[in-house]
Amino acid sequence: MRAMVMEQQHSPLCLKNLPRPDPGAGELLLEIKACGICRTDLHVVDGDLTEPLLPLVPGHQIVGVVREIGQGVHGFALGQRVGVPWLGGSCGHCWYCEHNKENLCDEARYTGYQIHGGFAEYTVADASYCFGLPEAYDDQQAAPLLCAGLIGYRAYRLVETCKTIGLYGFGAAAHILIQVARYHGQDIVAFTREGDHEAQAFARELGATWAGDSNQRAPVALDGAIIFAPAGELVPQALRAVRKGGRVVCAGIHMSDIPSFPYEILWGEREICSVANLTRRDGEEFLPLAARIPVATTVHTYALEQANEALDDLRNGRFSGAAVLVP
Repeated sequence: MRAMVMEQQHSPLCLKNLPRPDPGAGELLLEIKACGICRTDLHVVDGDLTEPLLPLVPGHQIVGVVREIGQGVHGFALGQRVGVPWLGGSCGHCWYCEHNKENLCDEARYTGYQIHGGFAEYTVADASYCFGLPEAYDDQQAAPLLCAGLIGYRAYRLVETCKTIGLYGFGAAAHILIQVARYHGQDIVAFTREGDHEAQAFARELGATWAGDSNQRAPVALDGAIIFAPAGELVPQALRAVRKGGRVVCAGIHMSDIPSFPYEILWGEREICSVANLTRRDGEEFLPLAARIPVATTVHTYALEQANEALDDLRNGRFSGAAVLVP
């Protein structure tokens, strides 16, 4: 099979011919139809996440068709379309796993990081961490739901009672989440990198009541805020924007250092919290909800061998919505 391989971090991916993998016990062999690209892939390639399998096939928003079923797998059929998310496995017996918090398992393993991912024509995946996908989505549109959608939804659940929500960073996750929030009658204020008028227009098109630069003051007091951009300086910015009792959610897997800030902007029972990975429950809840709304994903497709170009376009903010590789 063809695959884009990261031989070392801080280097471009290389197109390789690799043996097609065989599914082990509990696994599915998938023929990959699409794989989304998100900022976590950048963190892996750029060395912000420091413990990858090497060499590695990245990619963790996989839409594939079941071609072989490993021993002991139940509930899947040959030819079935499934999705594979970032969380690729956990120990199953620690306190977190036993309390449906497998996203916090110390032995968790991640697709496209410690497990070969979807920048390829085939992959194997733990069947316990694969999701059936709504028929309403084609392969390319479904791919961003598997990380941008799922992580966005997990972050959203921490502010779901808020009336006015600020989104800092308006990329793949935010463009999905705003549709969920608007479906529930909430107001969205969108903050983008300075001067990104295209992203601001995109946010307004999707229903934001206001969109502007991240260094601008919020036009109204926010009940809650979600930070998708990996910029620690946005934390005090968001704290200043939320009202007393408000919550700031850090939704990225990596963030630059948070600068010191005066206690007065935290005081008043404001909260800062983070979101880590996802649980299977998130997928079981979010994917049917996305189809019911319905959430429309804006995608920009690239051929498999264009993975480096897609990563660079994402790194430099050259598109709105999500990037998707098509083998």
